[in-house]
Amino acid sequence: MVRLRGGAAAAALVLFVVGAGISGCKKDTTGSAGPQGTAAGGAALTAVDSLTVKGRAPKTGYSRARFGTAWADTDSNKCDTRDDILKRDLKSVKFTGGTCKVVSGVLDPDPYSGKEVTYKRGRSLVDVDHLVALSDAWQKGAKYWDAGKRIALANDPLNLLSVDASTNRSKGDGDTATWLPPNKGYRCTYVAAQVAVKKKYGLWVTGGEKAAMKKVLSECPGQKLPSGGNPTQAPKRFTAN
Repeated sequence: MVRLRGGAAAAALVLFVVGAGISGCKKDTTGSAGPQGTAAGGAALTAVDSLTVKGRAPKTGYSRARFGTAWADTDSNKCDTRDDILKRDLKSVKFTGGTCKVVSGVLDPDPYSGKEVTYKRGRSLVDVDHLVALSDAWQKGAKYWDAGKRIALANDPLNLLSVDASTNRSKGDGDTATWLPPNKGYRCTYVAAQVAVKKKYGLWVTGGEKAAMKKVLSECPGQKLPSGGNPTQAPKRFTAN
């Protein structure tokens, strides 16, 4: 028998524990990798009660430009945010001109519809959705933020997911009370992600929205709250109108 000493023994123990944890996990097969693949931060159902409840504010003053240039490279990895998310969520990804610009891939399955969708650059078959729509965020607190926080929300991987475009277009700027994915197997994951984003950024919810969140998550009380993503302030070099 070979005996491991010091750091080698510790490393072996870590590998054993991690490996055991992985073998006992149940893989989420209801959608793409997305925010549900990040570290868990407690029960999503419990987190709903931490959200402030207020009425929806007017949409007055909202524009996409208030959240900065679309798909800004806020994490400074030299790839725009949209390509980062496509690379994360698609399978069989192919690039052009390096490892940033995604030209094709497969969304298998699409989390919103459950079907397989082929992505080819230039064809509008795959959207990168803001789980918490920017217009919804504007009406529930983002109107009062500085530009850096709005830009951070618009480009935070925790709030972004590659989805079937045609299904996504039916969502608009809906919240949990007004829109849920047709794929019922993904709804718990979807709502947990919305709760996580609203909690992270301090966005409020309406009474109807909170009730809808609790109704969905009561069907899966063990659903974990995703965490992680980018800081809640974008680097100062980014600006918004």
